[in-house]
Amino acid sequence: MNRLLSSLILIALSCHCLADDPIPVVNKGSIERIEPFKSTLINSRYIDVWLPPGYSQNSKYDVLYMHDGRMLFDANITWNKQEWMVDEVAGSLIEQKKVRPFIVVAIPNAVKNRHSEFFPQQPFEQLSKQQQAQMYQLDKSADLPLFNTKVYSDRYLEFIVTDIVPFIEANYSVNKGGKHRYLAGSSMGGLISWYGLLQYPNEFAGAICMSTHWPGIFTDNKPIFDAFKAYIEKHLPALSTQKIYFDYGDQTLDAMYPKLQTQIDAVFNQQQYPKSQWQSLFFEGENHSEQAWSKRLHIPLEFIFAQ
Repeated sequence: MNRLLSSLILIALSCHCLADDPIPVVNKGSIERIEPFKSTLINSRYIDVWLPPGYSQNSKYDVLYMHDGRMLFDANITWNKQEWMVDEVAGSLIEQKKVRPFIVVAIPNAVKNRHSEFFPQQPFEQLSKQQQAQMYQLDKSADLPLFNTKVYSDRYLEFIVTDIVPFIEANYSVNKGGKHRYLAGSSMGGLISWYGLLQYPNEFAGAICMSTHWPGIFTDNKPIFDAFKAYIEKHLPALSTQKIYFDYGDQTLDAMYPKLQTQIDAVFNQQQYPKSQWQSLFFEGENHSEQAWSKRLHIPLEFIFAQ
C-alpha cells in the first residue's frame, strides 16, 4: 500500500502546472504553440504541435493526438524532470524510414480536473448513484479531491474531434480523415485513449494505451473495472481496421495492472479481434513513469505507423 500511496502522490504532482508554461525545447523537429486555443466545450488551453524533421508543405502527414502534453518533449520543464522523449523517438523512426511521417498534437491536461476529464464517462454513468457519489468523495491529497468536478470526458473527446481536428487539418499539411488520426496516452491517458477510439471509431484509426490505469481510482475497485470491461465488450465490434496497443509493467502503480490487463486481453481474444491489429505487451520490472514509457515508445509507434 505504501508503494501505491507514493505513486498517487507522484501523479498528483504530475498535474502541477506553472502559470506560464514554457514552450518545450526539442532535439528533433520543431514545436509550434497555438495559444489560446479556445473552446465552448471545455476550459480553453494551448496546444503544442510537433513537426518532424524535414516537415514540408509538399508532403502529407498522419496525426497523433497525445494527452498530458506537458510531459512529452522536454524534461527541463516537467515536474519530475522526466519526459516521453517523443521528439527523439518519433524523429529518429521517421528519419530511419521505419514509420511513415506523422506530426504530434500535444494536449495539456486540465490540471486539477485531470481525473474528471480522462475518466471514461459512459462507464462511470453505468455505476450506481451510490458508487458515483462515493467516488466523488475520494481525495487525491489532504486538500484536493480526486474528482474536482463531475466527469466530463465526453466533452473532452468532443473538443478533440470538433475543435482541434478541424483546426489541424485546415492549418497543417496532413492527411485528412479518420484513417490518418490516432490517440495516445498513459495511465489515465491510456483510459481516455481506448475510450476515445471506441466512442469515435470513424474518427480515429488507432490508439496507444501505455500503462493503462484500469482501476480508475487508486485502490482495487471491481465495479469500476467491470464497467470498463463491459463497455469494451459492447463497443469493440464497432472497430474493424483500427489498431490498438496496450502495455504494462509490474512496479509502482503498474503493479495493479497485470491481472486486469489480462482480462481485457481475453475480451479481444474472445471477440476474435485480428491479432495483426492489436498488441498487449508486458514489461517485467518496469514502473509507472515517463522514463519507462520513453524506453519502449518506439514499439507502439512502429506498430501504429509502420511503412
